[in-house]
Amino acid sequence: MGKRRRVAERRKTRPAVLGGMIAVVVGGAGFGVYALYGGAAADERTGATADHKPVPSGPPTAAEVRAASARFLTAWQQGRVGAAAAATDDPSAARKLLTGYTADARLKDVRLTPGPAKGAEVPFKVQATVAYRKLGKPLSYTSSLTVVRRARDGRPLVDWHSAVVHPDLRDGDTLVTGASGTPPVRALDRDGGEITAAAYPSLGTVLDGLREKYGKKAGGTAGVELRVVRGKAAKAAKLSDKTLVELSKGTPGTVRTTLSPALQAAAEQQVAKRARASVVALRPSTGEILAVANSGHGFNTAFQGSLAPGSTMKIITSSLLIDKGLAGADKKHPCPKTVTYGGWKFHNDDDFEIKGGTFKASFARSCNTAFISQAKKLENDDLTKQAQQVFGLSMNNWAIGVPTFDGSVPVQSAAQMAASLIGQGGVRMNPLNMASVAATVKSGSFHQPYLVSPSVDHRTPATASRKLSAKTVSQLRELMRYTAAYGTAAEAMSGLGPDYGAKTGSAEVDGQKKPNGWFTAYRGDLAAAGVVQAGGHGGDTAGPIVAKLLKLGG
Repeated sequence: MGKRRRVAERRKTRPAVLGGMIAVVVGGAGFGVYALYGGAAADERTGATADHKPVPSGPPTAAEVRAASARFLTAWQQGRVGAAAAATDDPSAARKLLTGYTADARLKDVRLTPGPAKGAEVPFKVQATVAYRKLGKPLSYTSSLTVVRRARDGRPLVDWHSAVVHPDLRDGDTLVTGASGTPPVRALDRDGGEITAAAYPSLGTVLDGLREKYGKKAGGTAGVELRVVRGKAAKAAKLSDKTLVELSKGTPGTVRTTLSPALQAAAEQQVAKRARASVVALRPSTGEILAVANSGHGFNTAFQGSLAPGSTMKIITSSLLIDKGLAGADKKHPCPKTVTYGGWKFHNDDDFEIKGGTFKASFARSCNTAFISQAKKLENDDLTKQAQQVFGLSMNNWAIGVPTFDGSVPVQSAAQMAASLIGQGGVRMNPLNMASVAATVKSGSFHQPYLVSPSVDHRTPATASRKLSAKTVSQLRELMRYTAAYGTAAEAMSGLGPDYGAKTGSAEVDGQKKPNGWFTAYRGDLAAAGVVQAGGHGGDTAGPIVAKLLKLGG
């Protein structure tokens, strides 16, 4: 956040209503007309700065929310950047971005229409014109602001974040209108059909990434546009610049992808049935990505998410235990109700136990204690090495054609190391990573996933330094096949055998009533993985999404 300074409140003997009213009444829908005053709102002037009265605390009142939001929006609309910035809790950062809104983004004739407040949050509609030399186009979008109370004096102010100005902005991003510098691309699916965000809403961020990577290489010429230019934080998160308005078209170059139009359409349909769902499908024999979809289109969770994978991680852990002779598919293996390690007591779901059962039975039913019980026999870095050396994960070196998060399996100790064995602790994955894990089991070796063929730009795909032994691969396939037929994945995978395998997962997240539900599986030469955040058990939530794709393309 930028430096903050106290802004003196003007005092007048009589309140003067400012011009340029910004709120309207729309068909009784709850939009209100805000009466704006030259100084603080009436209820602010009665004590926040008086020494003999206590500083207001607690959430802002409805009247304070109306006054604070109106003060900010009116000043912004009128082009009084200093006054608008002073109405926020970070005047320096607000002034910089609001100045750029006119100077760099070339936005004029700004009209801001607030909607009814929801507590301290006020949604508002933005209408403006993007004007660059002789070019101009309208811009319309919705955003929101939140009013908070400043601790030192209780004054209600707008909680400043760049997303207040535009919802696609992250702190540190800017808006710029001009020659883009990066030509557009015409993306094609594997059959030669054009890919558009209108046809496939999930692919908006993918198309942004393709343009950033291949725009200059594909032979196009740049146009003039309003775009989000990412700052350091967003670039660190591997977010691409985003086009908001195209004033003049550039000449696009052409980039062919590996996406299957039939599978992509099915993936879009499936994730749309659930909130916060993501899925990826790929070909185990080659690594070609055939589909990627997210029910939320602002962030590509499927490629760039960083989530605890829960029990789907047990595929990697099982490969480690089998390699070390600590488990075997048909060998007896303990599955008690609880196990204590590193000072933590680990439980199974509903504290179940399997007496005299095999490792295969524990894997199929997702017995946590069967894996935690082996922690004392492992080194702290064993799981990290297995993920990197066999499954190609956690090395930040995938080059699929667009930005990705390549999984993280950090070296941990004590209870955190034990938790990582069951996909909790510090382990983080996304559907792309877990689809690759299932694909590695199916193919017998790691093939880095890719969306654009490496031959297009002569990049070198990531590799794994070693393969699993034939014995371990055979047992992993048996574990996943048994789970698909008789275990927690059986309902979702019904009718898809016999050349199949699956693993479910549920990952607890602080503050969520329901866990994230995971599912990863393969059928024939198709592997897929999905997650439904805050959805519950993976077999019931992500399972049907993954199974539908496997049925269509496996």
